[in-house]
Amino acid sequence: MNYLLPLLSVIIGYIIALFLKPQNKTNLKLLLAFSGSFLLSLTVMHLLPEVYESQNSNIGLFIMLGILFQIILEFFSKGAEHGHVHGHAKIYQIPWLLFTSLCIHAFLEGFPVGHHHDLAVGIAIHHLPIAIILTTFFVNASLDQKAIFFFMITFAIMTPLGTIASDFIPQLNDYYTQITAVVIGILFHISSTIIFESSEGHKFNIAKVSMIVIGIALAYFI
Repeated sequence: MNYLLPLLSVIIGYIIALFLKPQNKTNLKLLLAFSGSFLLSLTVMHLLPEVYESQNSNIGLFIMLGILFQIILEFFSKGAEHGHVHGHAKIYQIPWLLFTSLCIHAFLEGFPVGHHHDLAVGIAIHHLPIAIILTTFFVNASLDQKAIFFFMITFAIMTPLGTIASDFIPQLNDYYTQITAVVIGILFHISSTIIFESSEGHKFNIAKVSMIVIGIALAYFI
C-alpha cells in the first residue's frame, strides 16, 4: 500500500479532472486545506520527533535546507505543488521545468514513506487535488492528451520510486535522518503554504477551519 496509495491518488485525480471536469473551486480549496493540515500534522507529530531523537546536531540546518530547496523548486514549478497554477495561454509541449521540479519534489516525498506508513496516506491526500488542478490546467491550455497522460503518469510513479529507492539502496539509508530532515523542510513549506493559500484573499472561514481541524485530528489518531 505504501507504493500504491500515492500512485493511485494521482491517477484518480487525473481521471476525475478528465471525465468529471469539476468546476467548483471552493470544494477543491477545502480539500487542499484538509490535505495541507493533515500533511503538516503528520510531519510535526511523526517525522519531526524521529529526526530529533537521532541526536544529530545539524537536524535544524537540514530542515532549513529543505525549506530553501522547495523555494528553489517553486521558482521553476510556479507553485504547482500546492495547487497554485494559473494562466489560460495555450501550451504546445510539456513544460519541462514544471515537470522536472514536480518530479524531484514527489520523489523526495516518497523517501520517508517506507518508515512511516501513515505518510503514504498523507501524500496521497495531498496529491489528489494537485492532480485534479494540474490536469484541468493542461486540458484548458490545450496540451496534447498524450502529453498530459505522460506527465501525470510520470508524476504518479515518482513518490513510489522514492520509497523503493529508500527501501533498496543501502547508501541512501546511511543518510536517512538527513534526507528525512530535508523532506520535513519541504513538507513544512508546502503544507503551510497550502493552508494559507487555499481561500480567496487568504481569509479564514468556518468551512476551511473545520477542514484544518479534521486534518489535525485525523493525523493525531492515526
